[in-house]
Amino acid sequence: MTKIKLGIAGTHSTGKSTLITQLGTTLTERGFRVKCVSDLATEASNTGFPILQNHTFESTLWIMSRGISCELEASLQADVVLVDRPIMDAMAYLLAALNHRGCKLSPDESKYLFDLAQHHARTYAIICKTVLDSKIPLGAGRDQDLTFRAAVDGQFQSVFSKISVSPRIVETQSEFINFLVRDIEAALQS
Repeated sequence: MTKIKLGIAGTHSTGKSTLITQLGTTLTERGFRVKCVSDLATEASNTGFPILQNHTFESTLWIMSRGISCELEASLQADVVLVDRPIMDAMAYLLAALNHRGCKLSPDESKYLFDLAQHHARTYAIICKTVLDSKIPLGAGRDQDLTFRAAVDGQFQSVFSKISVSPRIVETQSEFINFLVRDIEAALQS
């Protein structure tokens, strides 16, 4: 059977985890083996890497490489791997953090990360992007800097454009889940 990997990107508190949970439940009920790869920022922070406004080349590379590793491990045990924050997500956070601090990557660092994101993006069958709704409150324990949250959201278009990815935009979740399930089932049966 073909395996499929789906990534949900977006700034914090935009419904990624909720969408992944609902999609995972639906797919499991339909008999598919599903594994989820969770957001790695907390793990990065616990390891000692700076995140959010303090993201660096090194913390971004760690999140990206750890994400790839987790995705590969999950694919050993699943028909469908659902990724809460595909690796290009870390790039949007890094760019927002660099702008926030008035810093830049070296050309070599930028090329390294964007090349990695572009090559790895090809491994996702579907990439989705949530929409920031500033009326939805931030989740518990989330960074409260609304300006930075919006800045991250604004960087996604730049990242997706640079790595030649056109994500599906998540509209209403219930309808969107039905479309995703249909597309995943079709891809797995091909």
